[in-house]
Amino acid sequence: MVEERPPDAEQNNESVVQEAEEEYQPNSEETTPQTEYSTAESNENIGISSLMNKRAKLEEAVDYVGGLISQLKEKRTSLEKEIEDESVDIKNLKEKLIKVSEYITEETQGIQQLSDKRLSVEKEADDVGHLIVSLKEKLTGIDRIVEDEGNKIKNFRESRDKTSNI
Repeated sequence: MVEERPPDAEQNNESVVQEAEEEYQPNSEETTPQTEYSTAESNENIGISSLMNKRAKLEEAVDYVGGLISQLKEKRTSLEKEIEDESVDIKNLKEKLIKVSEYITEETQGIQQLSDKRLSVEKEADDVGHLIVSLKEKLTGIDRIVEDEGNKIKNFRESRDKTSNI
């Protein structure tokens, strides 16, 4: 990717090129130490140290991003484990609720059976009550008949005793 440079940077590059050309022209007055200084100065003017600093910063940024990625992976792994644990808990809870639902259904059926049985027993009790009332009425009728017959016999004896006394 080509980076646009400000006009000052272009002028700096031109001066760096001129300095580099002057360094390579044979000149008896210049010595080796000055060449080393000029090379260091030209490196700075070219931007090598700036590039090295940028590279170092980029490496730091890459390391930082790598750390963030590592933390995200750890968090994701932790979340996956938590989600799996929750999933297991929910499945267990669902199984328990299904069992509770089955129990409630069984109890409802049992209560309905007991209710039906109670209704049957109540009907039988009503039938027995009607039978008792009917038998009581019959016994009352028989008791009247016996009493009437007893009265007839008593009247007959009394009338016979009266006729025999005459």
